[in-house]
Amino acid sequence: MRKSLLLFFAMLLSFMLGGCLYPDENLNQNEQPYEDQLQSVQLAVDQFQTEEDGILPIKTKEGDPDLYEKYPIDFSKISPRFMAEPPGNAFESGGIYQYVLVDVETDPAVKLIDLRIAEQIRSINIRLIAHEYPPFKDTLADNVYSLDFKELGFEDEPYVTSPYSGKQLPLVMSGDGTLYIDYAADLYAALQETDTPPAPGDDIRYLLVQSLPFVPAYSLPYTVDAQGEPIFMNKKQKSE
Repeated sequence: MRKSLLLFFAMLLSFMLGGCLYPDENLNQNEQPYEDQLQSVQLAVDQFQTEEDGILPIKTKEGDPDLYEKYPIDFSKISPRFMAEPPGNAFESGGIYQYVLVDVETDPAVKLIDLRIAEQIRSINIRLIAHEYPPFKDTLADNVYSLDFKELGFEDEPYVTSPYSGKQLPLVMSGDGTLYIDYAADLYAALQETDTPPAPGDDIRYLLVQSLPFVPAYSLPYTVDAQGEPIFMNKKQKSE
């Protein structure tokens, strides 16, 4: 009975959020990460920070969110004071992007999360809720696993389209049952382009953030091995 109720509410939540994400009949205008929209939000954030003695216009997220999802912009703090309204492609305006900040301690920069990815992950979580135990398949790293998606009822393994390369990226799961996107392919490509190879123990996701206006949302930290290949960062490396 409890599992049935959880499944019902998860499906209801997915439906409601889906409606919030796509309320406009013509979504095309709200799907593009226009450079001028990013620049206008950046300007508003900078002006707010200057006038508020270094405070940033961000929402407080509960728990321990990942670094790249930790600082969503609170448009109610900058609109209409520093900009007339949120950009048309922002979630708050019916768009598909959540605006976030990175490098908040040094040089706060405006970036985007594509919320269509969240919807894909949510749809898989619905099936996981109905499953008694996560169907772990192979151990990929310390506390990181692939999944047996056929056991969840998928004919083919689901993938997420990368906002960086357009490649189809696989999903992995941590031991606590949280789904993540495996950005290893994108990171490998980024490593081939960098002039300053990172050291083992460094979180190399910054290589993706500096290339395009997106953050690697719903990801685990990555570092490099002795050969310079991207690998999941284990707990010991995180603490060093």
